Amino acid sequence: MFKIGCHLSIANGFLKAGKNIVALGGNTFQYFSRNPQGGQARPWDQGDFDGFMEYASVVGIEGLLCHAPYTLNACSANPQTREFARMVFKSDIIMLEHFPNALYNFHPGSHTGQGVEEGIRQIVEILNEVIYPEMKTTILLETMAGKGSEIGRSFEEIAEIIRRVDYKEKLGVCLDTCHVYSAGYDIVNHLDEVLEEFDAIIGLERLKAIHLNDSKMPFASNKDRHEKIGQGTIGLEAILRIINHPRLKDLPFYLETPNEDEGYQKEIELLKKCRKY
Repeated sequence: MFKIGCHLSIANGFLKAGKNIVALGGNTFQYFSRNPQGGQARPWDQGDFDGFMEYASVVGIEGLLCHAPYTLNACSANPQTREFARMVFKSDIIMLEHFPNALYNFHPGSHTGQGVEEGIRQIVEILNEVIYPEMKTTILLETMAGKGSEIGRSFEEIAEIIRRVDYKEKLGVCLDTCHVYSAGYDIVNHLDEVLEEFDAIIGLERLKAIHLNDSKMPFASNKDRHEKIGQGTIGLEAILRIINHPRLKDLPFYLETPNEDEGYQKEIELLKKCRKY
């Protein structure tokens, strides 16, 4: 089954978001655990959750992806920012443990001048604090474009974080097509080679989700500027090779393109029409 969806708000509940994604033609969606710029999480509503789970089982929604707020920076030089990251991780995991096999995506962070080695050390420290053996949630490290002091711009940096985490079986990766292209991985002309490199360094078995975005910026620009599907420098042909690739086709794809509902609906329709399987 082609798992395709987009980013939706859960401000009005999971059930409302589930009905929205079905109306848009999708069967999965991504949502922020709280305001993307920080703040308090939406209070847990067990009735809404139960209603959503029943609805999802009927219409075939599966594989939701929860995205941590952008303000979560586990490797900031500011101790208060790192403490906020700890709080968000712990709070969000409590919520996500209600779901069977939940996915939780986060940006590894920016070391803010401390250097990559110290940044990775701090990320690993927090992950080792919040991950526990019985946890059902899988935490995903997102591939990054490499702007400024971002960590996660290379497969090697992500692999090093995974290597140092105690319960590494609880970790996976979310590959963002805009980010990896901007980071210098040529998924337009050399998709097979990029996937082989990912497999050799991280392992394709850890790839759990794909953010499907075109890019406003040129290849290897280290700029994080998403574009609508087929209107950027990656282009429609390359996007279609990605969704139809034998090693990627069974993963869930989440659109983060600059769209409102109507635009997402058109993109989902286009991608479903061009899906070969």
